[in-house]
Amino acid sequence: MHPTPAQPHRAAHDREIESLAEFDEVVAEHGSLARFRVQAVDLTGRTADLLRLDTTGAVFLGCPMDAEAAARVRSAGALVFPPVPGLPFDPYRGFVYTPDELFESLDEGYERTPDALAYAWFRRTKDDGDVFASMLRAIHDDSVSDALDELLVGARVVGVMGGHATARGSADYAGAARLGRELTRAGFTVATGGGPGAMEAANLGAYAAPFTGEMLQDALRLLAKAPSFRPSVTDWARAAFEVRERWPGGGASVGVPTWFYGHEPPNAFAAHCAKYFANATREDGLLARSTAGVVFLPGAAGTVQEIFDNATPNYYESRGEPAPMVLVGVEHWTRELPAWPLLRSLARGRGMESRIALVDRIEQVPEALKRLGG
Repeated sequence: MHPTPAQPHRAAHDREIESLAEFDEVVAEHGSLARFRVQAVDLTGRTADLLRLDTTGAVFLGCPMDAEAAARVRSAGALVFPPVPGLPFDPYRGFVYTPDELFESLDEGYERTPDALAYAWFRRTKDDGDVFASMLRAIHDDSVSDALDELLVGARVVGVMGGHATARGSADYAGAARLGRELTRAGFTVATGGGPGAMEAANLGAYAAPFTGEMLQDALRLLAKAPSFRPSVTDWARAAFEVRERWPGGGASVGVPTWFYGHEPPNAFAAHCAKYFANATREDGLLARSTAGVVFLPGAAGTVQEIFDNATPNYYESRGEPAPMVLVGVEHWTRELPAWPLLRSLARGRGMESRIALVDRIEQVPEALKRLGG
C-alpha cells in the first residue's frame, strides 16, 4: 500500500509535496519550488529555503511559515492559502487519517477527541448557510479524496458493505471478521464504510490477517465486553485499542466513514481512515475505488442503497468493465429484503450478468470473487 506520512513519496503524475521530508528531498534534488504544490507542511523551520528558492507558480496550501517567508514567496509569484485558525481539522491535509489521530485524547473521554470535535463543528455549521464553512468542508473532502487515491495506487480493493448495527459478540460479527481476514490473506485490500458493526468486523479481520493461532477468537471475546458504541463510545473504542495494544502490528485496511453520520464513530481497526463531511462523496468514492469487487453482507436501508449505487455504473459500464458484486445471505436478500431478484433482472443480457453472485455463507465469498473475475 502507499507509504505512510513518515515515508516520502514521489508520484510521477504530480508535483505535490506533502511532508517535510518530501520538501527537503525536492529542495536537494531540484533547488527550486517553482510550480510545486506544498500541502499542509509546517515550514516555519524552512525560512532560509523559502527566502532563496524560486517559487514561481508554486502553491502553498495551509502551510505555516514565518511572515517574512510568506511575503517573499507571494512577491515571487506563489499563491499562499494560509492555515485557517480555530478549526478542529486541517482542510488541506495531505494524508488520510489514522485511528490514533482521530481518537487522540480518548483517555479524557470520546467527546474530547478530534473526531468528536470535528463532528461538533459540522453540526454547528452545516445548516447556517455560511459559504466559508461549506468551502472548508469541500476543500477537506477533496484533499481526502486525493490522499485516498494516492494510498490505493496498485491495490486490489474489495469493498465490504454491511450494517452498523451488527453487534460485537454476534455470529454475524464473527463472520464478517473471518471474511476480512481471508480477503486480506488472499492479497486484497479490504475497504469498508469505516464505522461500527459489520464494517468494524471486516476491518478487524484484516487486522488479524498476519496472526496465527487463536488471535481472532481471543480478540472477538475481548471486544464482546463492549458490544455496541451505545451507550458509551468511549468504552467501545477503548476495547478496540486494547486489542491493538495486545496484538500490535496488525494488517492494514481502509475505512471510509463520514461525519454526516457522526453519531456513529469510526472504528480503530482500519489503519487508513478517509473520513468525509459529504456522505454522497464518501459513498460514491468507496464504491468506485472497490475495483476488485464489492461484498454486500446482510444489512438494512444503507446496504440496499449501496447495492444499487454500485449496480448503476455496472449496468451502464460508465466506469468501464463491471466490477464483481457478491451478496451474502440467500434468505436475507431473496425474502427479507429481496434485492437479489431485482439485481438479477437488471443484469440480464448485460455485461454485469456474469459479474454478480448470491452466496449463503461468508466462506464462499473468496471463491465467488475469483469466479467473477475479482
